[in-house]
Amino acid sequence: MMFNALTPHLITLTTQVGEMIMSYYKTSLAIETKSDQTPLTVVDQKAHQQLVDGLSQITSNIPILSEESELPDFSVRSNWDEYWLIDPLDGTRDFIEQTGEFCICIAYIKENRPIYGFIYAPLSKTHYFTNEKSQAFKLNNDTTTLLQVSSKKEPLKVVVGHHSSHNSKLNDHLNELGECDISRLGSALKFCKIAEGEYDYYPRFGPCSEWDTAAGVCILEAAGGQVIGEDSQPLRYNTQDNLSSPVFFASGKA
Repeated sequence: MMFNALTPHLITLTTQVGEMIMSYYKTSLAIETKSDQTPLTVVDQKAHQQLVDGLSQITSNIPILSEESELPDFSVRSNWDEYWLIDPLDGTRDFIEQTGEFCICIAYIKENRPIYGFIYAPLSKTHYFTNEKSQAFKLNNDTTTLLQVSSKKEPLKVVVGHHSSHNSKLNDHLNELGECDISRLGSALKFCKIAEGEYDYYPRFGPCSEWDTAAGVCILEAAGGQVIGEDSQPLRYNTQDNLSSPVFFASGKA
């Protein structure tokens, strides 16, 4: 797969989807609750359809797994060597609550690992993406910047989610860290902000799914950071019946 050639097409596609998303921002929306107790709006569904249609045109015959699509049985998925994994609107709660902290996540998975990551933040019109040389970039106002994680700060700058921070295991972990500067930020933008050097560390103990992490993991790793599970190993994808992500720890430079 030639990702460098695909990136301009994805920039165009996600910009269009982002415009649709922003056309609903700060409007009154009907909100459904899915079986996993997460919210669903017409914006999630429209973004899903636009992205699936666009990806199908850009790369035909590649499976697409979206948060808003029906989950194929593992007996089918386990035979996929590569596929697109997307979250059409990551941070739906933040979209509803109008924090601005939401994004579009697109990852390409090959042999159970993300090898290409792409995230678009519609509010700031900022694209984050990787290339074939495993480098990470930020595109904003027609300016492209190479991303590199920063050296650890004193005190440690920690970022956690708005809705996943009410977790006893996370609180115990943060207490064990000692003095640190804790911020809260919605969606996969946390990975991007570590990749930019703004934060040092993002521990996640709460509920999370593979489409929430894959693109951000790829971008952060390409910027020189790492994301590991409790077993100190990189995260793997599409290895089980469900798509729940394990506890993980995302960080910049040690």
